[in-house]
Amino acid sequence: MDAQYNPQTVEAEAQAYWQKSQTFKANDDPLREKFYCLSMFPYPSGSLHMGHVRNYTIGDVISRFQRMQGKNVLEPIGWDAFGLPAENAAIKHKVPPAEWTYQNIELMRQQFKRLGFGYDWDRELATCKPDYYRWEQWFFVKLFEKGLVYKKNSVVNWDPVDQTVLANEQVIDGCGWRSGAKVERREIPQWFLKITAYAEELLKDLDTLTGWPEPVKTMQRNWIGKAIGAAVQFKVKERSDAIEIFTTRPDTLFGVTYLAIAPEHSLSLAVAKNNPEIHQFIEECRIGKVAEAEFATLEKRGLDTGLKAINPVNGETVPVWVANYVLMEYGTGAIMAVPAHDSRDYEFAKKYALPIRQVVTPIDNNQICDLNQAAFVAKGKLIHSGQFDGLAYTDACKAIIAFLEKNKSGQGQTHWRLRDWGVSRQRYWGAPIPIIYCNHCGTVPVPEADLPVVLPEKIDFLGVGSPLKTMPEFYKTTCPTCGNPAERETDTFDTFIESSWYYARFACPLQNQKMLDERAHYWNPVDQYIGGIEHAILHLLYARFFHKAMRDLGLLNSNEPFTRLLTQGMVLKDGAKMSKSLGNTVDPESLIAQYGADTVRLFLMFAAHPEQSLEWSDSGVEGSSRFLKRLWQMVIQYTLSLSEKSAAEITDPEALKNFKRVLHETIRKVTDDMGRRQTFNTAIAAMMELLNAIQSFSANAPTITVKNSIKEALEALLLMLSPIAPHITHSLWHTMGNTDAIVDHAWPTVDFDALIKDNLEFALQVNGKLRGSLNAPASIDNQALENLALAHENIKRHIEGKTIQKVIVVPKKLINIVVK
Repeated sequence: MDAQYNPQTVEAEAQAYWQKSQTFKANDDPLREKFYCLSMFPYPSGSLHMGHVRNYTIGDVISRFQRMQGKNVLEPIGWDAFGLPAENAAIKHKVPPAEWTYQNIELMRQQFKRLGFGYDWDRELATCKPDYYRWEQWFFVKLFEKGLVYKKNSVVNWDPVDQTVLANEQVIDGCGWRSGAKVERREIPQWFLKITAYAEELLKDLDTLTGWPEPVKTMQRNWIGKAIGAAVQFKVKERSDAIEIFTTRPDTLFGVTYLAIAPEHSLSLAVAKNNPEIHQFIEECRIGKVAEAEFATLEKRGLDTGLKAINPVNGETVPVWVANYVLMEYGTGAIMAVPAHDSRDYEFAKKYALPIRQVVTPIDNNQICDLNQAAFVAKGKLIHSGQFDGLAYTDACKAIIAFLEKNKSGQGQTHWRLRDWGVSRQRYWGAPIPIIYCNHCGTVPVPEADLPVVLPEKIDFLGVGSPLKTMPEFYKTTCPTCGNPAERETDTFDTFIESSWYYARFACPLQNQKMLDERAHYWNPVDQYIGGIEHAILHLLYARFFHKAMRDLGLLNSNEPFTRLLTQGMVLKDGAKMSKSLGNTVDPESLIAQYGADTVRLFLMFAAHPEQSLEWSDSGVEGSSRFLKRLWQMVIQYTLSLSEKSAAEITDPEALKNFKRVLHETIRKVTDDMGRRQTFNTAIAAMMELLNAIQSFSANAPTITVKNSIKEALEALLLMLSPIAPHITHSLWHTMGNTDAIVDHAWPTVDFDALIKDNLEFALQVNGKLRGSLNAPASIDNQALENLALAHENIKRHIEGKTIQKVIVVPKKLINIVVK
């Protein structure tokens, strides 16, 4: 064995062994307890960044740890391969998106292997492959047949030059990021999945996800947004129609001073036909982003439409305004404005000098209600509300809803913030939507026998519109119902479709007869899912919806896709997220070449709690490297010492006993940190302390008995470290004389007898303040312990001349003497 640690040689040998032995090939075995560990699969961008490496290292460490617990572990990997970045790269590099994607997959596959991740490569999948997206097309058709798919017009960001829909982040100062053209807000036909049909279950089942972080569940609850309130009809004067609004605050109805409707509202458009100013305002609102967050912060603007509406609770006439802060996509596209009790309405009313009428007053005298400064948004009791004066929030809402229902001008209603999922994308690099349009039969799903609808990969992609729209060989077809000429849908799926069910497909990736088979029942749900907090809402929500829909089709037998969720923090450098634009990235490849993959893995797991941001540190990487080198040298020294003559008896059995206790305390702590707590950084710190203890003990007592103890401790240390630094531990395990592979060995067990201490350290307190300590037998009784405490020199000094009120003994911890 080399005297010096050479990570490149060590890592190549370990990886060759794993590949030859098919170490990480997962076998379906219903008789064994399974553990399915999955990290959110990557987009094949061409090179790994440190955020990738951290995410996948965490997953690999957990997988290896659970394997050592005797579980049947599945750790798969695949590629989230469709999407806009490939189209952008195709334009930049003048290669088809498919070619660019497959090149990147090959490159990243090799990078993953160099990091020693224990994936079952036989299960590798890429979402851009027809054998994968065939089944999501099939699933879409099944949802279509169940009434969970429909098509309607929806407002999007439209680039008139590139002839494509833009995501919000591609709109910069109201212009397309690539063309520079003014972006329009345009209504176009879009396909939707009826996720709202599962809203109640998606909300309720969050309570069953005890292994998820509370912040993530809170974000999902808020996004689903169940609100109990009232639907209220405001009749429009001199018209036959009414404006319907939904409010969670029916108690504030007497405070309505105007109504606000969205620019796209039917009444706005009707008024605009004869009002050039409003027409111009609506056109201006068409330009820009449609994200709700954008509307929450933009300058609030509006115009009086001239229409008047009648408040159903008091008959008062209020003006109807068109306002840019009202979204057509949420609720009814209209709101009742109560400036005294809503911050957005307050801001708008102040700007346009509209009335602000208080109808709620604080119940708590400590609450402040100064309408000259801000709206009073808290709940209270009613004033200036006619017959409802004096009622508190709950009673007021019930009474006003009853009044509305009696007068047929409203009713109690549950409202959901969640909206159906728009899955159409007017782009090329995605899975084709399996729909055919026939002049005779209308909208017809592609029959199962004709799936998949294959996306042509060899194309000239210029970036202006989708090439599918200019390819008659793709879109021209015949109607499967009547046989007449027809056309295919040229929109492709949102890439969230692929990532919403990939976890289930890993159970049976080569199955070509059905979407999922019985193996999906065995492996699902995922026991541990790892990924960034940025996916806390949409990806996780869509996957939960897909899982429930697949369950209802008999494809799965569980209610949720992910049992336990870990959201890892970002990797920072100089306080900022690593990014190419900031020039602060660190190349994993160069680090592996310099220090080895184990050093990189060790640093990423040690530098911070996995859910916290990690600040990059070159010195921290070097420190991790030094630790591995020290471990290497310690094992070398141990093997050399085996040939040395030494005494047969140990002269200090107490030291041996203490050393064994330190070892098993470490095993107990590391086991808990790695398994239950998932605080890998503290586990590594404990292992580093153990290495220090081994070195110290070895230097002070080089006897045969001690060597056996050192062997026990070193082997336990190698086993505990192996999930984190699998290559060096693979090599050192054999150096220690073991013939099996460490990856196949069981986790070390705690000897609880070794944890028992003959003597304990007791803290000594006087009136709760620490005044000393004493060492005493663990079996000592309270009276003897009290006597020893009172005889302690420092205690005698602090209680001299004072009266002892009582002596409190906390078993195995402390003695507190209370004096006066």
